[in-house]
This record gives sequence, structure tokens and C-alpha cells, in this order.
Amino acid sequence: MTIQNSRRRFLKNLAFAGAAMSVPAVSWARVKGANSRLRIASIGTGGKGWSDLTATAASPNVDVVGLCDIDESLEHLGRAAEKFPNATRYTDWRKLLDKSGETDAVIVSTPDHMHAPVSLAAMQLGKHVQCQKPLTHTVFEARQMRLAAKKYGVVTQMGNQIQSHEAYRTAVKLVHDGTIGKVREVHSWQSGAMGWILVDDRPAGSELVPKTVHWDEWLGVAPERPWLPKIYHSFNWRAWQDFSNGQLGDFGCHILDPVFMALKLTAPLSIRAEAPPLNSEVWSKSSTVSYVFPGTELTAGDKIAVTWYDGAGHFPALSALGLPEGFALPGSGSILLGEKGSLIIPHVAAPILLPEEKFASFKIPVVPARDHYVSWADACRGEDKTTSHFDYSGPLSETVLLGTIAIRLSGTMLGWNAEKMELTGSPKAQSMLSKPYRKGWEPSWI
Repeated sequence: MTIQNSRRRFLKNLAFAGAAMSVPAVSWARVKGANSRLRIASIGTGGKGWSDLTATAASPNVDVVGLCDIDESLEHLGRAAEKFPNATRYTDWRKLLDKSGETDAVIVSTPDHMHAPVSLAAMQLGKHVQCQKPLTHTVFEARQMRLAAKKYGVVTQMGNQIQSHEAYRTAVKLVHDGTIGKVREVHSWQSGAMGWILVDDRPAGSELVPKTVHWDEWLGVAPERPWLPKIYHSFNWRAWQDFSNGQLGDFGCHILDPVFMALKLTAPLSIRAEAPPLNSEVWSKSSTVSYVFPGTELTAGDKIAVTWYDGAGHFPALSALGLPEGFALPGSGSILLGEKGSLIIPHVAAPILLPEEKFASFKIPVVPARDHYVSWADACRGEDKTTSHFDYSGPLSETVLLGTIAIRLSGTMLGWNAEKMELTGSPKAQSMLSKPYRKGWEPSWI
């Protein structure tokens, strides 16, 4: 099925679901007043899901009414149930959404491949959604998330919570204030080792699934494969193309976020990556992805290059940054090269202005942090606005995911027409914007 046909069917399904609702979501958002308590359910309660849940539940106006995890052990659903004993427990998110009248909003903290199927189903029911980064597993899904959020009028937030940290907010203000002048180019990196890549290809064999783990529900839309302990659940799924978007997917929506905000970037015009050859299973341990974006009022030309580097010890060359040999870059972050100076945005620490002697007496105006989680809950109640809503985080995620396609097509210059959703430069490129889904698990918009 082509992307265009999928999109038409998706929009038709949205219209049908919207007509079936007794209270349209846009009206519902207005009905939920500031004096009402917000009933939330968390889908994915271990790892990042635990911190997403507890940080959101810190709001005094939130009631946790539903908990869902495919793992019933004490590290996952069991721990969440101990903290929120009045919440109903589920191991299948579809059953939680079947009880949709009991919730107002959902947190989606699953592996990447399940972000869109769960979030889209929730939005079709008029639920506000907080979804982990990257927003989706494919570019096509990211576009549908953006469209659905707009159609249903729900309050959304992507889990790139560092956006709300004072360090990132301060860095964005420095660029908007013209502190380093118009920006000529950007280099961003994540130089950490990918400890979740345990093997270079899929291991043979299988083992019995533990009684506490619901493996079929964990696989969800992904192709069926046997259970192997520690290889996939609960952390090392990040290594696998069927479930994740690799290092760029894991960190790109964090590290490129202040770059997008500072320069008011939109969609890239072209993408080209250099990476070792990939099999169809595991992500690369190192890559360089070169993006070219249209210029903005904050850039020095009509186009601007943004280059991403990942892999253990993989940094941009200091000479290309105008920095002396031996200069210590942070382990992850970005550097914006401007006409009046440079700005380093570490992940996560105070921004650094260069050259040091020029800015020695400059006092950086610190922008206070926001609470990324509570502000979403407040926004659902009409008391705040989110900053990483899907209208913003959708295009950011599309950019990140275009980079992961370029990694798969290493050495190929790809052209991107965001309005038409056309990716050119390789006969394979367009089909890689989407993916097939396991039979019986197809999302309703396909």
C-alpha cells in the first residue's frame, strides 16, 4: 500500500471515529476545567516509563487510574502498582483503552515501535497524550501523529524533557538575542558507547518466556521473533531496527531540539549519512549524518548545514570548529558557529560562549526551567501550554528519522520534500518512510 493511500485511509478512519464520539475532542478539551482533576493512565511503567509516570503524578491535580505494562514483575508493573494501588492494572494497552471512559489522558512510554499505534488509538478516543521520544518509529507515523493531534484537539507533549531544563532554554535565548550573531553552521554529537548493542546479528535459538512477561504484547506491531533474555526486553531493544531508531533516534530529539528551537528550523532539504554497512537487524555503532536546512532569519545564509555524529569517541574535528587542539568538548551536545562567536550547548549543562576571552565579562541571562511533565498535566486542564506538542515535535522527529533512513542508505544523497512527503535519491528511499505491520496488529489508520 502506498503512503498516499495509507494517508487517505487514515484520515477517513479519523473522520469516522470523530463522528462516533458523543463529545468531540476539541469541545472536550474546553469542558475539562481548571477545577477538575486529571485522570491519567500510564502505558509502560518500567525504566523511563517509571520516571514519566511519577514526575507527572507529582502534580497535585492528577489521579493515576490506570497502569499497563507487559511485564508484571516488581521492576515494572509490580512497582507501579505498589505506588499507585488504586489504579487498575493491565498487561494489554488495548484493554486499557477499551475502558476509555475512565481516563482523560495517557502517557506512552513503550519502545519506539509502539509509540504511534498506542498514541494514535488514544487520540482517536479524544485522550490527551504524552509520548516518549522519538515520537514514532517511522516518518509516516510522525506525520500522522501531528495530523491526529490537530484533528482531535488534544493536548500533546513529547518526552524530550531536557527542552524544559534551564540550560537548553538559556541556550535558545542566547541565539535569539543575537549573542553570537547569525549562525553559519551547526555540529551536534553523542559520543557515548552504545552499550545496548550486545550482538552484531540476531542470535539463534529461543528460551521460555517468563510467566511475568507477555511477549506477544511486547512485540506488538513488530515481526514475530523468539524470546531471548536481556537481548530485547527491557533495555537492549534499542539495538534493533525492528524496535528502535538507534543512537540518533535515542538522542537526536534531545540534542537537536535546542538547535531547532534556537534557529527556528523546519524540514531539511537534503540528508546524507556515512556509516558502516548494516544488516537488517542491528543499528550501526557509529555514523555521521549531514543535513541541509533552509535558512531562517537567525542563520547567515539561505541554507544551513547541521551535522550529526554518534558512536564511541566520535566528535567533530576541532579544526573544523575553530577550536585549538586539546579543547575538551562535552561528551554530547552541539556547537553553533556564529558570525560573532560560537555557542556550545552541552547535554545537559550550562551553555558555553566562545571565544572565552571575548565573552569573559558577559553575564549569561539564565532562563528558569519549566516542569515538562506537570505543565502537560496543567495544559490538559486548560491552565498551561505545552512546548513540545506534536505540531513541533512531529517535524523534529521526522528530521531525526530521515537521518536513520540515510544511515541505512549510507553514502546516498537524499532529497526531501516535506509538503509532498517525497524522499528521493534512491529507489528504496520512499518505501522506507513507512513499514509493514504484523498481521492482527495493524493500526486502525492503515
